[in-house]
Formats: sequence, C-alpha cells, structure tokens
Amino acid sequence: MRTLTQLQQNRRVIQDFTQTTLAGIPGLFARLTYMASLRDLSSGRYEHAGLAALYPEEAVQQALQLCHEQILQRILESPLTSQEEDLRACLAGMEGGLISAISHWQRMEAYRVLVPEGVPDYLKELFCSNLRALLEVLDSEHSPAHSDA
Repeated sequence: MRTLTQLQQNRRVIQDFTQTTLAGIPGLFARLTYMASLRDLSSGRYEHAGLAALYPEEAVQQALQLCHEQILQRILESPLTSQEEDLRACLAGMEGGLISAISHWQRMEAYRVLVPEGVPDYLKELFCSNLRALLEVLDSEHSPAHSDA
C-alpha cells in the first residue's frame, strides 16, 4: 500500500513539475540543462524550492530524477539532425551567445554534467559522443574558413 501511495505522489510531483516548469522551457537540450542545474554536483540531490514546499523530499528527488532521465532518453531517441537544431537553439540562448557557448562546451566538456546519475555508461558515452560531434558541426558552421567559402 505504501508503494502505491508513493507512486501516486511521484506522479503528482511529475505532473506538477512538467506542467508548470518544464512546459515553459522550449527544447529538450534547454530542459536537460535546466534539470542538471537543479542537481547539486556534490551530493547529487535535486533542489527545487517550489516542489519542496508542496511535496515530501523523497518524492521530489525521485520525480526529478525520473524527469531528468526521460529528457535524456528523448534526446537520444531523436535523430541527430533534430538534436543539432535543438542544441543550436539551446546554445544560442545562453549567455555570450552561440559561438561562445560552443567554444566553452568543447573546451570544458561542460555537457558531461548534463547526464543524470545512474545512467548506464554506454548511454553516457553515446550522449557525450553525439555532443562532441554536434559541437564540431556547429563549430565548423561558424569557423572563419566556412564563412569565406
């Protein structure tokens, strides 16, 4: 009985979060970036004051973890051309703009913190490999050699 109540609670948290927060964030990469920003890198715990005020902490943790994993899964299930368009839009909206974000993400491999904890290594590697390739494509579009052509 406790498990059923917990599942119902998690479902309410997910529904609340997706309808009030995630629905306002355009694009899967922007949502993934937002989810990663809610996670404390030291503890792996998610922090969301609005949800914490309404729901038990463990329900919030489980629900946000699940949302994070599902967004990553949706990205990996998308064709690379869709991922490229979505990543371009996400990076263009960041501070400093597209070119600066591409450079920073390539140099620092900042995309590695976007992967939820507990994701199998092969999915982490697939995601990171895709990101490296997509960043190379985006970078080549904005390189001086490409502009001169």
